[in-house]
Amino acid sequence: MIKIAATTLGETGGDTVSMTLHWGYLASTALFLSILAVLVVMQTAAKRFHPFLYWATIIASTTAGTTMADFADRSLGIGYAGGSSILFACVIFTLCLWYWSQGSISVDTVNTPKVEAFYWAAITFSQTLGTALGDWTADSTGLGYEGGAIVFAAGLAVLAALYYRTTVSRVLLFWAAFILTRPLGATVGDFFDKPVSQGGLHLSRPIASAVIAVFIVACLLIFPQRAGRHPAGRLASDAV
Repeated sequence: MIKIAATTLGETGGDTVSMTLHWGYLASTALFLSILAVLVVMQTAAKRFHPFLYWATIIASTTAGTTMADFADRSLGIGYAGGSSILFACVIFTLCLWYWSQGSISVDTVNTPKVEAFYWAAITFSQTLGTALGDWTADSTGLGYEGGAIVFAAGLAVLAALYYRTTVSRVLLFWAAFILTRPLGATVGDFFDKPVSQGGLHLSRPIASAVIAVFIVACLLIFPQRAGRHPAGRLASDAV
């Protein structure tokens, strides 16, 4: 739930800077990538799990993903299909390189700076891919923002059913779910702030972003946030 809200905030927040404040896609991308780089360094250097730092980094990646996808799709003129194809290739290449280097792409293995670098690179590319997929589905297929949101929500429901009812690889399901939450957030975010003539509610982007941010903070305070057990510690306890 927090991840979906974070991706929605990434959409409205990215559009606030690039469109409402008229920074443009290139300058907005440079801004959010700089913020993301600082947060990734802080996250990697942290000795323990900090929920607000972790989710701030997730939000920075999804906001940077919004402006990067928009820059590729619109400013570079490669379109939604071209942008989605390139970004999908980037996600697959990153995951394959991670697997070739470490022998696994499970988040349980994220316990060194090198593996964390793979983790955040895969996340950022997946967030950017999700934005392009969301825009492509909403704008090019005729489904609109509501229809696109329903499609991606249904996809997540299918993944949940596979998780609880089958033995399909949990690693595969994790990354599939992680990618699908982004276009869901993109379509919901666009539904909030796009003009009524384009199928949106035409809400204020800054206000929508602030409301979503407050919701995320409330969730972090209400729901338990704790780190997973370190793989080395789990193996040691299992041996005992």
